[in-house]
Amino acid sequence: MKDIDIHSLSADEWDELKFPRPEVQEFDRVVERAISRRGFLGGVLAFGSGAAVMGTGLLKGTTAMAQPASRFPFTPIAAQTDNTIHVPEGYEWKTLVRWGDALFSDAEGAFDPQNGVPVAMSDRVFGENTDGMELFNVDGREIIAINSEYVNPRVNLPQTGDGMPSSADEVRMLQNFQGVSVIEIAEGADGWAVVVDSPYNRRIHHNTPMTFSGPAAGHDLLKTEDDPTGMASLGTFNNCGSGRTPWGTYLTCEENFNGYFGATAEVTASRAVLDGFRRYGVNTAVEPGRYNYHGFDPRFDVAANPNEPHRAGYIVEIDPANPDATPVKHTALGRFKHENAAYAIAADGRVAVYMGDDERGEFMYRWLSRDVYVPGEDTATLLVDGELSVAVFEDDMSGRWVPLTPATTGMDAAHIAVFTRMAASRVGATTMDRPEWIAVHPNAAEAYCCLTNNSRRGVLTDAGTVRTNAGGDPMTVNAVNPRDTNNYGQIVRWRPAGGDHGADSFFWDLYVMAGNPTVAEGLQAGSANINEGNLFNSPDGMVIDSTGLIWIQTDGDDSNEGIYEGMGNNQMLAGDPVTGRIERFLTGPNGCEVTGLCWSSDRRTMFVGIQHPGDNGGDWPDHGGSLARSAVIAVKREDGGLVG
Repeated sequence: MKDIDIHSLSADEWDELKFPRPEVQEFDRVVERAISRRGFLGGVLAFGSGAAVMGTGLLKGTTAMAQPASRFPFTPIAAQTDNTIHVPEGYEWKTLVRWGDALFSDAEGAFDPQNGVPVAMSDRVFGENTDGMELFNVDGREIIAINSEYVNPRVNLPQTGDGMPSSADEVRMLQNFQGVSVIEIAEGADGWAVVVDSPYNRRIHHNTPMTFSGPAAGHDLLKTEDDPTGMASLGTFNNCGSGRTPWGTYLTCEENFNGYFGATAEVTASRAVLDGFRRYGVNTAVEPGRYNYHGFDPRFDVAANPNEPHRAGYIVEIDPANPDATPVKHTALGRFKHENAAYAIAADGRVAVYMGDDERGEFMYRWLSRDVYVPGEDTATLLVDGELSVAVFEDDMSGRWVPLTPATTGMDAAHIAVFTRMAASRVGATTMDRPEWIAVHPNAAEAYCCLTNNSRRGVLTDAGTVRTNAGGDPMTVNAVNPRDTNNYGQIVRWRPAGGDHGADSFFWDLYVMAGNPTVAEGLQAGSANINEGNLFNSPDGMVIDSTGLIWIQTDGDDSNEGIYEGMGNNQMLAGDPVTGRIERFLTGPNGCEVTGLCWSSDRRTMFVGIQHPGDNGGDWPDHGGSLARSAVIAVKREDGGLVG
C-alpha cells in the first residue's frame, strides 16, 4: 500500500482517510419520497434546464448573457497559472502583512527566510494561513481582525524535515501561529502597513483564555480535570470564516477542530461521547495524527481528556476595541464545523445569524435571537437566548427552518448545543454539498451560500446503495444539490417569506452552478451564466459589498487540466445578483486559496487573503528561495477611486 503524506491532505481528505463514510443499503430509506430513481433524476434535469439555470425570473438564459459589463467597475481578466497576483488594468496590489511579520517591535526581524520564526516570538508575529477577516473603525483607527486557519508544518517547521513536531516547544509554536490576529493598520506614503506596537494589536491562539456562554456553559460535557467548572476554555481552533455583529464585535468560526486531537492509549468514554467522536471525526487511534499535539500536550489526548473536543467547534466573539476582553464561545449557536457567520436583522428587530457546516452532507443553520437589537443598548443576550434551527430544502424550491429544541429532537438544550449535528439529523435536515460562506444582501431580502463541492454525493446502484454523511443521512441527489459527483460546486440563494429573515419559511433557487461547458455537457457544463471567460470551481468565500456585487472566492482544483481545463489558479470573481453575470477580478499564485475579504472604511482599498501559496511549496510573495508565506494584500485603483 502506498504511504500517504498526511501533511498534504486537505481537511476533507483527512476525514475521508480516517472516517470513511458508510453506504446505505436500504433502498426504501434512500427513496423515502416514494419516487423512482429515473423519475427523480428526470425532475432534477428538468429543473436544471428550466427554472433554475440559473435562477428565477431574475435570470433568463440568453438575457442574462446579453447584459452590458458596465455594472462591473473593472475590465475582466483571463485565467492565470503563474506564481503571482493578477488584477485588472487600472488596479494595483501590494502586500499588507505576511506570516511572520512583527506585530510588536521586540519581534522585528524574527522571521528567517529559511528557518521561519523562533518559538519565543511565535505569538508576537502575524499568524499563518490567513482566512476570514473584518475591519472595524475604532475612534478613527482602522482595526482589522484576521483568522489564521491552520499551519503548514513543513513550512513552519522546516528544520524537522517531515513537518511533524518533535517537542513541546514545536507544538507550542504551531499553536501560536493559529487563531486570530487583531491589528491596527494605517495608510502612508508607501501604502498600507501594520502599526507595530499599537495598543490594539493582539494575538489570540490555541492557549488564549476564553469563556463559554449559552446552554452548554458549565455542563458536565465541557468539564475537564484542568477546568472542573466547564467555563474556562483555552484557545480557539481552525479559525476559518468570520462574521461581525451590528454592535461591532468580531465572530471567528471554529471549523476543522477535530484534526488537532488524538490518543496515546485506548479511549474509554460514554457511548454518547464515542458516538460524538465518530460524527465529528475525532481520531481515537493510537498514532501520531495530523499535528501530534497530543504527543506533547495532554489537553489534546482524548484518552486522558475525552471532554476536551467538546470545548471546540463554536463561534467565538471577540471585541477588537478592547484588548483586555475575554473571548466568548457561544454554545447556543451550535457546535459543528463552522465556516462563517452572516447576520441579518429580522422585521421585528431580532438578530438572525446564518451558518454553514463545512463537511460533505452536513447542514445549514440559522440562529434567531429572543430579544431585539437596539443600537446603544445591552446586547448581552443576543447570541445567548434564542432559537437554533436547521434548513430543509424541498424540491419545489420552497424551504423551512426547523427548530432544534428538546421537543423536536428529544435532546436537552446542552446536548443540542454540543451534539448539534445529531440534533439536526433527528429532524430530517437536508444534506448539503459542503455549506461554506454565507452572505446576506445588504439591500435586498435574500441570502446566498457557497456549496463548494461534493465528489461523494451518492449515485444509486443496482444494489440500492448511496453514500451518506457521518451520521448515516443519505446524500441523495436533490434539487438544491442536483449533481452526483459534484466537482464544481454551486451557490444557492434564498428569500425569506415576506422579506423577513425571522420567517420560518423561504423560497430558494440556484444563483450559479459552476461547471465547464468547454469540456462537459448537461449539468456538468454548469449554468447559463458560466462561459469560457469566467470558468471556476469550488466557490468558497463570499462577501456582498455595499453596492450589491457578490464577490466569490475559490478554493478548488487549480491543475488547469481535464475537467478543470481553462480555470487556472484559484481566483476572486464578482457577480451581479440581478443579471446573473459573473466576471473574474483577481487570480492568486498557483497552489493558493483566495479567502477573506474586507474594505477600508473609505472603501478605496480592498483587503484580500492569500492562503497556502504554493501549497507547501513555492516562495510567494518574497520569491528568491524564501519560504512560502500566506499573506493579506491591499488592492487599490490607480486613480484612487472606490473599490467595490
